[in-house]
Formats: sequence, structure tokens, C-alpha cells
Amino acid sequence: MSDERMVLYEPEGRIAYITFNRTEILNALSGPALLQLDEALERGRDDPEVRVLILRGNGRAFSAGADFTGPGNASAEVVEEDVVDDQAKLERSVDRYLRIWNHPKPIIAQVHGYCLGIATQICVVCDITVVAEDARIGFPSIPVGGGYISPMWTWLVGPKRAKEMSFTVGSQISGTTAAEWGWANRAVPADQLEETVRQMAERIANVPSKILRIKKLGVNRTMDIRGFSTAIRFGQEFDAMLHYSEPVKVMQKAMRERGMREGIDAFNRGEFS
Repeated sequence: MSDERMVLYEPEGRIAYITFNRTEILNALSGPALLQLDEALERGRDDPEVRVLILRGNGRAFSAGADFTGPGNASAEVVEEDVVDDQAKLERSVDRYLRIWNHPKPIIAQVHGYCLGIATQICVVCDITVVAEDARIGFPSIPVGGGYISPMWTWLVGPKRAKEMSFTVGSQISGTTAAEWGWANRAVPADQLEETVRQMAERIANVPSKILRIKKLGVNRTMDIRGFSTAIRFGQEFDAMLHYSEPVKVMQKAMRERGMREGIDAFNRGEFS
């Protein structure tokens, strides 16, 4: 792994930026990158000066999703030796989402460019999401998992829209549509995104941390009474089951042998139908 930080933590008074920093691959998230995200979130939690966190991406994208390449990749779709091991790996991913969900400080996702796959799940569990109008938000380009991303989207966009996105492989929506559907709080012109989020964070940061913590807890408890935390855990079980289904094993084998790009192209050509 390079000495360059894949996730940056940059405190600025009462606000801290957590920035994905793998610009050469559109901030795709590997296992090591996600561990650095964990570290940054812990630093934000323990920093007594910081009241609000802003999660963003350097370069041309927020994040293109899971990094399927190289050691320590973040893919939840790689076959494990045993389905129970696979379920445990997915459970660790859900644990991460719930740590973000239950983080004591408000987290704002600042989304531009691409926000795909697991990156969308991270945004779902942030407290506020602001997107550029021309952002592209969507699902993976090949169906080697299932029931993992769409259940989390369902809470924000409703079951019919979540099914539409899930059933249509590689589906994407614009930032404008994401705000209209309720996936994001608002969409703004790309050149106004950074300033809009900064102003929002500054207003929130005027509130003492203890008050913010309880306000956040009150909303989250209401969601959990409705089953949010339990429901998203079902996704790890559905995904583990599908990873060992015959159609998924065929597609996984093709990706390992041909590479990710060719595997997607083969799917689009109908080779796995």
C-alpha cells in the first residue's frame, strides 16, 4: 500500500473534512481505504473541537464504489471459501454502516461526480446528503450480489423505486432526481456544492455537541423502532446466499479470469442470460 493516505482527516475548527483520496481510480474503496475511513471517523468522534463532519471525495468523483482490483479489495461480491465466512465479512461491512449511522456527531455527505454501489450505502447512513445536480448515483454494473444495497435505499426512496434501481443492472440517477426521490436532502449546481455544504455545516456547528448528539439519537431511535438497523442486516444474509448461487458463481469466475471490465461487457452482451 502506498504511503499516501487514501482517506484524509482535515479538521478546521468546529468542522472536519473526511476526504476520499484515490483520485486515479475515482476514489474506489478498497479494504485498506475503508479501514482508513474507520480511523478518520474515530478521530472525528474523539476530537473535542469538532462538531460536524463532512464526507467528500477528491478529484472527479465522490466514490465509484467498491475497488475490485488488487489485494485487500472491498468487494462484497468475491467468493469466499465458505458461505458462513462470506456472511461474516458482510456483517463487518454492515457494522461499519451502523457505526456511521450511530456516530455521535452529524455527518454530511457532499456528493459530486460518481457515487456508486457501496458508496451509496455510506451516504444512506450519513445524516444529511447534499449532491451536485449533475452527480451520477447508482447501482453496480453487474448483478453478482443482491438484497444488500436496495434494502438500504428503500428507506429513502420507497420500495418501488428501490426495486426499479435494483432490477435494472447498472442503473443510475442524477443528483437532481436523487433529491426529488428523497435519497438526498437537496441538489445544487456543482459549482455551489462545496459552499452550500460548508454553510450548512457552519450553521449546525453553532449548536453544542451534546445537543446535536441527542437530536441525532432521537431521530435514529425513531428509525430503529421502525426496524432500520435490523432491516439492513438482512442484506448481508441475502447477499451471502446469492454469492453462492450458480448464476453469480459463473459471473464471478468470468470477472476473475477476464477482469472486471470485460466481465461487465460480457454481461451487457447477454453472455450470462
